[in-house]
Amino acid sequence: MERTEHPSRKALQTAVFGVGAASLLAFPFAIEVRLKRATQPLTDAWRNLSIEPRRSTLLGISFRPPHLTALGLDARTALHTLLAYPFQLIRLGAYWNHIEPEPGVFHIDELDWQIDAAERAGKQIILCVGPLKTFSYPEFFVPAHHLKHPFPEHTRVAPSAYPSLLVAATEFITRLVERYKQRKSVVAWQLEHEAVDPLGVEHSWRLDVAFVEKEMEALRKADPGRPILMNGFLPTSLPVRISQWWHTHDQGDSLAVAQRLADIVGIDYYPRHALLKVGNRTLYLDGSKSSWLQQKQKQLFASTHTKRQQLMITEGQAEPWETVTTPPNPSRQGMYSCLPEQVIANYNTCMRWSRPEAPLYAYLFWGAEYWLLREQCADSSYLQAFARILEQA
Repeated sequence: MERTEHPSRKALQTAVFGVGAASLLAFPFAIEVRLKRATQPLTDAWRNLSIEPRRSTLLGISFRPPHLTALGLDARTALHTLLAYPFQLIRLGAYWNHIEPEPGVFHIDELDWQIDAAERAGKQIILCVGPLKTFSYPEFFVPAHHLKHPFPEHTRVAPSAYPSLLVAATEFITRLVERYKQRKSVVAWQLEHEAVDPLGVEHSWRLDVAFVEKEMEALRKADPGRPILMNGFLPTSLPVRISQWWHTHDQGDSLAVAQRLADIVGIDYYPRHALLKVGNRTLYLDGSKSSWLQQKQKQLFASTHTKRQQLMITEGQAEPWETVTTPPNPSRQGMYSCLPEQVIANYNTCMRWSRPEAPLYAYLFWGAEYWLLREQCADSSYLQAFARILEQA
């Protein structure tokens, strides 16, 4: 990941849709809009928040080597540090262009090492086998030798248009599954990342559901018994919800497709994110208390419970989401989009959704790499907030 000045991807989908700052201030958007200074004083608020019990919900993190590179941190040191915390579940990614940088080359040693380290630490593993989309910016990791020309914008990537890519993708899935399916620590596979949503503001193409279904067939054939996770972005504000519907209504968004195809449905939950700069302040969207969000989460719990699927939070916001792709790291201050207390508040919100008859399977905090950067810069509050949850939940 490179530091850029590009606005954050889901937020800008709203802007692309044409919702300007002025219109956002009109009802009903006004209750979801915050105009704030991006940098805020750090406080001890995170020390005093109560911690909701997790009950049967597994807690864990996602681990993103590309993000660590962007932050200037060493991946092996970072993983050792994080694995020392007493969480239960870690999500790892198989980044296709990292593993197969050239035709006939298959560099798997680093992923082997990550899985070995997680096993030694007693963690359960969800392995994202991609192959096209994997969590961590830029979320698209197809090797150049498998895609000679970029996907056309405003199109759906269908199997009939890219038969050789589909063959390569399913072969990659099969090879990974055959390598790791004997590992008892691997409790689930993840197929694609937000599989059929557009790739942020940078690109408007999307995977066709038929392409994902073919990948699913290959994955189930390679390992019929292990559950498969698919995830999707849960819009927390009305403008983003409208934008997402507009871009995906022809075949449904990734959450809808996950509900159709997957054994585990994953929610990517970001209640507060920057939209654009307005002078020396930043305009944020925060729909965490919206009535639509409450209705949507109830529908998701009811649907997955009826279908005997498991529901989890694949990405619970625990790092800032500002108008750049790499979260800012201000000295002695925090970013408004996710201060340390929000790490706890966002976790608490999702735990309150969970019910004994339909509990969340797991909650994965998104931002562990950022916590390490903050600690390196003399702010351990994010890591301490995480540790409080693990200790008291």
